[in-house]
Amino acid sequence: MTSSSEAAPVPGPAGVRVVVGVSGSIAAYKAPFVIRLLREAGHEVKVVATQAALRFIGAPALAAVSGRPVSTGVFDDPAAVEHVAVAEWAELVLIAPASADLLARLRAGRADDLLTATVLATQAPVLLAPAMHTQMWLNPATRDNVEVLRSRGLEVLDPDAGRLTGADTGLGRLPEPERIVAAALALLTPSRAGTGRQAGEGAGGAAPGRALRGRHLVISAGGTREPIDPVRFLGNRSSGRQGCALAAAAVDLGARVTLVQAHVDHALLSALPAGVETQAVSTALEMEAAVRRASAQADVVIMAAAVADYRPAHVAQAKIKKRAGAQAHPGPAGAAPAPIELVENPDILAGLVARPPRPGQLIMGFAAETGDEQGGVLDHGAAKARRKGADLLAVNAVGEGVGFGDVPNSVVVLDRHGQEVTRAQGSKEQVARALIGLLARLLETAHGPDPQALLGGPAQDR
Repeated sequence: MTSSSEAAPVPGPAGVRVVVGVSGSIAAYKAPFVIRLLREAGHEVKVVATQAALRFIGAPALAAVSGRPVSTGVFDDPAAVEHVAVAEWAELVLIAPASADLLARLRAGRADDLLTATVLATQAPVLLAPAMHTQMWLNPATRDNVEVLRSRGLEVLDPDAGRLTGADTGLGRLPEPERIVAAALALLTPSRAGTGRQAGEGAGGAAPGRALRGRHLVISAGGTREPIDPVRFLGNRSSGRQGCALAAAAVDLGARVTLVQAHVDHALLSALPAGVETQAVSTALEMEAAVRRASAQADVVIMAAAVADYRPAHVAQAKIKKRAGAQAHPGPAGAAPAPIELVENPDILAGLVARPPRPGQLIMGFAAETGDEQGGVLDHGAAKARRKGADLLAVNAVGEGVGFGDVPNSVVVLDRHGQEVTRAQGSKEQVARALIGLLARLLETAHGPDPQALLGGPAQDR
């Protein structure tokens, strides 16, 4: 988990009054990190904790980090009618962690403690960040509770996959504080910050912060593998983590996402929210076909996968033996095998630009670059942006311990002319939110089927 002192500031409206609810889960120890992120971003925080939560973390700790006394019970100060006062004060309610018990009580409309009573009385947007054991999260009762709460207009994040209590690992881990705070603040559009939830909003109306509702994004992720024989392949270091983060960020803004994934770790796939449909591929040719097929009705295509530039011209049907090369090149044991002839794979991004699956699509590519004697990362990135002609190209430096895997990322977004549009850096999740936010603004500003006009002209002019 990234500490708040190391994390980049989470963007969002300034000066929001936030009620942070804490329920009974071992993950309650992470609540101070959420509170600190909010306060460092300039927001006021009031903590409301259940009695069960205080068995995991003390009220003094929560009061110290929030700067206010912690409220717990409905009858702590009956004359103040605190559940109404807190509900009216709140411009945003964020509950982290939300236990299985709390989800069940909220679904039933219970108001037997200050936290559930506040949720029942507030008109502010509400975000729930669940944390529980995998079997509890997957239990049909919990799944039904979550769907009902979402249908009523409450936002419920899907938990992450990872280490749980004890030796267990699986789905149910509390999302990282940065993701929780960003998702919560995204519920507040600038025009609604400070106004509370509008009457009638919920299942039948547009939810706050759902800038991509009704949009379909196709995102590729992971590294393709080109077989040499049944055992060996040509591959790369891509983990698929950035592509998965992009998919989660898009779902957080209401999009429907198709993730075409090549060799992404199962834990990353398990942590994806429910709005992501995954399609597994292996080679570059399979990736090309799957992306083009999935993009036929997409509004945005993001090529975040690391696609192999070359593949073996011939794939051996049996494992190539260590001494196989000696037959063609006699020599001592262990002689080098016969050379592997390579052929070039199709350029999927350039193909999408030249023949868009759907007119008016926004197409974003990724360029993993290293500097050399011919130029720096941005020099190569700008040349690639002009050559490929995608609407946007996110250029990032890669190498040993940089870019690939569970490490911070830093990208410069260029337009099709190689000109800088914006920059984003931080965790993969922070970079994803910045890039998805950029795409959402482009789609929203366009007010029509051809947002490329905002980036210098339609695809046909590229």
